[in-house]
Amino acid sequence: MVSKKAIRETCDFDVIVVGAGVAGLYQLYKLLKLQLRVLVLEAGSDVGGTWYWNRYPGARFDSESWSYGYSFSEELLQEWSWPEHFAAQPDTLRYLNYVADKFDLRKNIKFNNRVEMAHFNETSNRWMIKTEAGEEYTSVLMVTALGPLSAFTLPNIPGRDTFKGDAFHTARWPHDPVDFSGKRVGIIGTGACAIQTIQTIAKEVGSLTVFQRTPNWAAPLNNSKITDEEQKKIKASFPDIFKRCKETVACFIHDPDPRSALEVTPEERDEFWEQRYLEPGFGIWIGNFKDILTNQKANDLASEFAAKKIKQRVNDPEIADLLIPKNHGFGTRRLPLETGYYEVYNQANVTLIDINKTPIECINENGIKTSEEEFQFDLLIYATGFDGVTGPYDRIDIKGKEGRCLKEEWTTFPRTLFGMQVDGYPNMLMILGPHTARGNIPRNIEEVVEWQTDLISFMMENEFDRVEPDSAAVDDWINTVSKASEGLLSSKIASWQTGVNRNVEGRSAPRVLGYNGGAVRYRKIIDSVATREYQEFLFSQIGK
Repeated sequence: MVSKKAIRETCDFDVIVVGAGVAGLYQLYKLLKLQLRVLVLEAGSDVGGTWYWNRYPGARFDSESWSYGYSFSEELLQEWSWPEHFAAQPDTLRYLNYVADKFDLRKNIKFNNRVEMAHFNETSNRWMIKTEAGEEYTSVLMVTALGPLSAFTLPNIPGRDTFKGDAFHTARWPHDPVDFSGKRVGIIGTGACAIQTIQTIAKEVGSLTVFQRTPNWAAPLNNSKITDEEQKKIKASFPDIFKRCKETVACFIHDPDPRSALEVTPEERDEFWEQRYLEPGFGIWIGNFKDILTNQKANDLASEFAAKKIKQRVNDPEIADLLIPKNHGFGTRRLPLETGYYEVYNQANVTLIDINKTPIECINENGIKTSEEEFQFDLLIYATGFDGVTGPYDRIDIKGKEGRCLKEEWTTFPRTLFGMQVDGYPNMLMILGPHTARGNIPRNIEEVVEWQTDLISFMMENEFDRVEPDSAAVDDWINTVSKASEGLLSSKIASWQTGVNRNVEGRSAPRVLGYNGGAVRYRKIIDSVATREYQEFLFSQIGK
């Protein structure tokens, strides 16, 4: 960028990063290697992002832990030992703290500073950033590391604030342990966070009442401890593990089976699905037949198999039927992985309430009142999800050139280039913004962070101090993103991945929020852009 002396005379930092989770920590590490002055603003009191906030009972990975951690440091890979194949939240948070300490990253992070405003000043070519704590900073570049699932939502139920007992959202779980013993607990929601919570606390509570609107398909996690022998093998295999992740459609170790579900015999199909059902991880979803997410007939067969499994595991046929989704096929929403979830409903102390049949009318000081019954609780849990992908951006007052408001411009359909930049918002870089490829998140994060760091290096080498995407390139990318979603059964399904959330006004119709052409194709596209010296971007030297 233009001479560092000029920059330092006119702004506080070269780069401000918003968020100190998996993405923010790695972006900080890479920027410090460029000897830039970097500040990270973090809303929480410590590092960790998702794994700092989501402390609810049972929270853990659903991707293999040894494929989840950072790959940039061989020393780190050999020093750290994951205790389980799918690590629990406390271990993941411990890992991120270890990374922050090992690479001395905390000195560049200001905690308890949630960003409320970020405005681009065209005259000074600076981002003006203000936090809820009242602190103000300026920087040449702003990098958002907000996470696609950080804007949690509470249910729009009358009387929600009148309940006199404890009430927690899964994404704002208290740091101190919660005692469930003998408690009457109600939980609203049956998504991924709810499933992990329900299966964990059901054995401790006095009673558990689950309020469900939309059931989700779920499959066994099949987790286990990592033995000493496995640990040695894993640490010797990291080059192969990360090579495999680069070759697969979603950066997991799994890839679709090349066969169609319709070209094998029913016996072969069931044998294959039984095998996948007993294997650990996402094989039953991402490693399934190639057409279960694109062909309705193939998906119907997969859904029948998954429904059969639920009926086998739940004793009461009526309860089993309530737990089988009717409005979406298997795998068309992100698949939660579970450990004994369905068996929970065989317990005498667990009740499932279908709020489609008996809607919740209100929450009162004692509990929840439905159209048929009033329930008294000691504790309420809101597992009511997130305003995904764009929600975290909507909660910050972000303004670009000519006072343009990002929230307003993204109401119908977000416009980005590769999910990394927005035309009209110079020098704002996004990690996992709308329309990036997403799957095994740390793998996606490392790729984007490294690409954007190279872009910043290119700016420094050429003394550019402004970058934004060409609007025509954005149009082309939006067209590419839209085409990549055509034919996917999931594109028309309401979920956080398509931006639908009943608790947020204007979030009722599915939108395309990710690039669904696969991680390998996405990587080829962005690498080609870098090779051609970023011709899709507009650079300038404002300081000259």
